[in-house]
Amino acid sequence: MKATEFCVGDGGYFRGGGYSSDFLSKGGMPCTMVRLNIVKGQGPVLQIAEGWTVDIPENVHDILDARTNPTWPTTWFVPRTTGEGCFKDVYTVMAKWGANHGAISYGHIGSDLITLSSMLRIPVNMHNVEGELFRPSAWASFGMDEEGADYRACKNFGPIYG
Repeated sequence: MKATEFCVGDGGYFRGGGYSSDFLSKGGMPCTMVRLNIVKGQGPVLQIAEGWTVDIPENVHDILDARTNPTWPTTWFVPRTTGEGCFKDVYTVMAKWGANHGAISYGHIGSDLITLSSMLRIPVNMHNVEGELFRPSAWASFGMDEEGADYRACKNFGPIYG
């Protein structure tokens, strides 16, 4: 709480009024950034990027913070890159990301989100989650590439909640 300032919310963004919490996250924390995109004709698709918070020079933070809204919380995040595909480098991640925002959670929770997505029948269209991932055994009938199988299985079985 000592590191948080409660600023009057910007009337352009928060028309109902209220306050916004402004803080700067410290670097070195493992995090997972997530975005749920609603795609016309497709429905919801999930993007997941595991990585870490980072510290940047204060003068750089001040310049960037002033370009958005200095009353918003700020977390500088760098995804784990793989050198190929959607996670070739940071620039490629952002070029493939649904928007310039995401929801950030503490810890690397991507495998849990992939499991939840398969249960809810929401395809995952990009992730950098390492290790064994759980998908229902029926997913194996929809091809060997996991991303494509997500889409085909979700389309075949339909949404759990419609």
